[in-house]
Amino acid sequence: MRGRLIGAITVGAVGIAAAGAGVGVNRQRRRIAGRAPDDVPAFGSLHSDPITVVADDGTPLHVEVDEPERPTRGRRKPKPPLTVIFAHGYALELDCWHFQREHYRGRVRTVFYDQRSHGSSGRSPRENATIDQLGRDLLSVMDAVAPEGPVVLVGHSMGGMTVVALAEQHPELFGDRVVGAALISTTAGGLEPSRILFPMVPAWGSAGPVGRTISTLARTHRIVDGVRRVGKDVALVATAQLAFGDDVPGSYVEFVDRMLSSTPFEVVAEFFPGFSSLDKFDSVEVLAKVPTTVICGTDDKLTSVGHSRKLHARIDGSTLLECHGAGHMVLLERHSEVNGELDQLLAATGAEDAR
Repeated sequence: MRGRLIGAITVGAVGIAAAGAGVGVNRQRRRIAGRAPDDVPAFGSLHSDPITVVADDGTPLHVEVDEPERPTRGRRKPKPPLTVIFAHGYALELDCWHFQREHYRGRVRTVFYDQRSHGSSGRSPRENATIDQLGRDLLSVMDAVAPEGPVVLVGHSMGGMTVVALAEQHPELFGDRVVGAALISTTAGGLEPSRILFPMVPAWGSAGPVGRTISTLARTHRIVDGVRRVGKDVALVATAQLAFGDDVPGSYVEFVDRMLSSTPFEVVAEFFPGFSSLDKFDSVEVLAKVPTTVICGTDDKLTSVGHSRKLHARIDGSTLLECHGAGHMVLLERHSEVNGELDQLLAATGAEDAR
């Protein structure tokens, strides 16, 4: 009975908010749709044969590996190549790395995977929907597809938290197997979690109601998913405003909105509590053992640039790229700048394929 009541309240709240936004939301949606197409990148088109990596709790993880095109080097056995592993953020999937995958395809060995319960990976047991488990998942992926050779880890948002969790669990890997790291639009603690949730349930509006009802709403997730579909115009506008800083092409906004809306609210709710309890700034100092770059947009409304500045200050020798005016999805919005910074990171590792 209580679940039905909460569901009814949710539906009513979204309906009222959507009605209140009215013409304003429709006008903004039309503006987004009318932005310059920027040749409409083929988002979601870059794939390779999938590999299933089984995590330590039995959850199957969807993994894809892009091998470099390398000339034959005689009979001498080549050294294991550099591998760059990309870990995506909350409610996204591996396709979010479109521009980075396009940039490195055929040049560097790259690995992309869907975090547990996201994309094509298997559903996690509820109790294992945690940042610490994501760190263990990253190690499982490394062991399965990059058991030899140098590795660079690149994480965006929750993916950056994944890299930090691995650093906390296995500091001995950094400077040994892991030779470089990139932390993009992320933090190691002190996060206001409702900021992350807002693009997926924009009509609720404030941190208080979200924080108090998230667990209950998880039990009525099918109702919430239905409401999200009905309020898709509101969600699209929220995505544009909160994921980006500039007026990016409409195709970028629609692409991110598709990933967000395709993530079941039950998954959103399961991971949500872990953000408020995240406290790993004392663990990031181990990243000083390897070349590390921190990247963030100055208009990031989800993990503000202050988080990146703090990471940079805590990681000796790290570099900080602040993309002026860019938002949380800086990897799309300023992909040329991000790719250039990653190029410099790979070169700084001194690994064979970092060129």
